[in-house]
Amino acid sequence: MCLAVPSKIVEIKEALATVDVDGVRREASLLLLEDVKVGDYVILHAGFAISKVDEEVAKQALVDMRNMLDAVDTMSNKTM
Repeated sequence: MCLAVPSKIVEIKEALATVDVDGVRREASLLLLEDVKVGDYVILHAGFAISKVDEEVAKQALVDMRNMLDAVDTMSNKTM
């Protein structure tokens, strides 16, 4: 199973981007996309940015994912 997490481009050097998700940074290839810039949100797969995502959609997806993780943590703590 693969989970697509929107990642924000914070730096670009040639065809390699540094992306950030909640402070976790990693490198991703931009060879499969055209017209991306610092500040854009992308979806990554196997080290490659495979699609560009609208900023508002990306931010809402990240909020929703955090809320789901918080709910799972709350449920886990209640069962202990």
